[in-house]
Amino acid sequence: MSEEIFNQPHITLNRIYTRAGDGGETRLVGGQRRSKTDARIEAYGTVDELNAFVGAARVSAEELSGEANRLKAFGSILKRVQHELFNLGSILATLPEDVHPRQPRITAAEVQQLEREMDEANQELPALRSFVLPGATRLDADMHICRTVCRRAERLLVGLASTQPIPPEAVHYLNRLSDAFFVWGRWANHVLNVPETLWEPNQAASGGAR
Repeated sequence: MSEEIFNQPHITLNRIYTRAGDGGETRLVGGQRRSKTDARIEAYGTVDELNAFVGAARVSAEELSGEANRLKAFGSILKRVQHELFNLGSILATLPEDVHPRQPRITAAEVQQLEREMDEANQELPALRSFVLPGATRLDADMHICRTVCRRAERLLVGLASTQPIPPEAVHYLNRLSDAFFVWGRWANHVLNVPETLWEPNQAASGGAR
């Protein structure tokens, strides 16, 4: 077995509530107290929100694996992404001066892996002639929820990076991940043999379609 790059977690969660946050503040990894409205807290809190939605999407993929066996392997990809999002949250919750050399984080390897997976999925898909509407399948809808939350996390991280040092790989990762969710939504429809729902402007109430 190769040497592990990151340290394993050293935490014990026996008591979940502490009342320490009742005043509207929380602690970073280095012990610094910050308002819960702080830009750094908002950024990694949104990454945490994204992780929850990815978990829901993973359940959808696993439940559908009986209809399309390839979705079981896709569920494993989503599980890996959840671990990566926790690594991202770890580094965002730590000020640069407190980062340990082996602290979990996002690296170029995670970004490159997403690019490879997108390229592989895209090879199976037809070229798009319009934008797609979320929801052709449940898993497709899950992917678009993840995509939009990921975009919000990315925007928050870009805003944070304008005032505080942030590892560039963190922004790169969220940018690629949001693109991956879009591709994976299309791929899920393809694997399930369900047509995509394309945007048709004239399907609006004011459009020509009746």
